[in-house]
Amino acid sequence: MMKLAVLATLAASAVAFAPAQTSVATTALNAFESELGAQAPLGFFDPLGLLDEAGQKRFDRLRYVEIKHGRI
Repeated sequence: MMKLAVLATLAASAVAFAPAQTSVATTALNAFESELGAQAPLGFFDPLGLLDEAGQKRFDRLRYVEIKHGRI
């Protein structure tokens, strides 16, 4: 039983140092990459996904509200 516990501990510690798998994330927000506030390396930052299916009109409205309330 003790050997099994040691083996499990060694396996878990080896996995901790293994390189993580990375995947390429695609986004539909390329339309807003040239807007004010989009900076490299993040580009346009929308962590809540509020603009996933939005057009320019919705973006302009949200930007207006941000400016109005002093968030930009």
